[in-house]
Amino acid sequence: MLRLINRLETIILVLLLSFLYYLSLPVHPPKNLQISDSSIDSIISKLQKQGVEVGVIDRLILRRMPPPKRGWLYLGRSTMDRLEFLRTIGSDRGRFKAVTLIPGETTVIFLGQLAKALDKNATKLRQAYRKSSPYPEGGILAESYNIPLDYSESKIISYLVNLSQKRYRKLAADANLSYDPKSWQRILTIASIIQKEAADRREMPRVASVIYNRLAKHMRLQMDGTLNYGPYSHVRVTPERIREDNSTYNTYKHRGLPKAPVCNVSTTAIEAALHPAKTDYLYFFRNNRGKHDFFKNYKAHLKEVRKKRRQIKKAHKEKKRNPTRLPKDGGNPPARKATDPPAAAPSAPGKNR
Repeated sequence: MLRLINRLETIILVLLLSFLYYLSLPVHPPKNLQISDSSIDSIISKLQKQGVEVGVIDRLILRRMPPPKRGWLYLGRSTMDRLEFLRTIGSDRGRFKAVTLIPGETTVIFLGQLAKALDKNATKLRQAYRKSSPYPEGGILAESYNIPLDYSESKIISYLVNLSQKRYRKLAADANLSYDPKSWQRILTIASIIQKEAADRREMPRVASVIYNRLAKHMRLQMDGTLNYGPYSHVRVTPERIREDNSTYNTYKHRGLPKAPVCNVSTTAIEAALHPAKTDYLYFFRNNRGKHDFFKNYKAHLKEVRKKRRQIKKAHKEKKRNPTRLPKDGGNPPARKATDPPAAAPSAPGKNR
């Protein structure tokens, strides 16, 4: 019996030492690992296909650990010991999620979407943004980011703001400018209006030229996009809204630029603000193709506005005569640009529209 016990103890000790030795063996995983399925068998199978040396023992260990979460995992090193590798798979450490900030979206809405995507507190994100960003809006460059899941709300905002600041400094340097938050806020404000108004990236330099030309002539910008600030990001601008909004974002009432950017912007919009097209354009109007036609004087602009209104009126008449058959544009008027005359009556020549 004693010999049997001694043998069992020896076997257990050998197995334990073998197990510890196995856990110390190096593993050569990819630096970035995507876990698309929380099933242990699927994870092991995928790792094996990628050439990672895992097997039955690793499967048993993972089954006794917290279930791995789906998403991307940043391992960072090409070699790590097996125990650390398995523990990393089962924890939030090193795990990140790709999030995209849509150009033209306001920070309040983006932070709400970010909170939902990362399971974070939206209020804490907003508070952290107000403390970290030098700009009330536009402090985060609109692009894709890989955000570690174990970051707190304040660390997430610090990460995004610091990355954006680095990009802003580079863009300023490329334009032979010294980066200064106060003067850069003006660039961001112009870029945010471009972002809201332009139909596509090719139009951005021309939209920028209209903004600069109107500012140079002390004309009101009168652009709807400036009223899509903060919580109004997706709210249609109506004549009533224009009458009631007394903020500096209402460029129908106030001359010059709004007090701050109206949204987060793309690199393309910033480059357009830094390098506007050289034109004499003062007006633009959305055409039937969803793009904009640009005009140097109010007479040509007003002619196009009246032409568009006749088309809309005709489309509505056709819709009433035959409600089952819609005209090509659906019978709906295009989204009115702030550079269009108000719905009530066209401005007389000489007015700043």
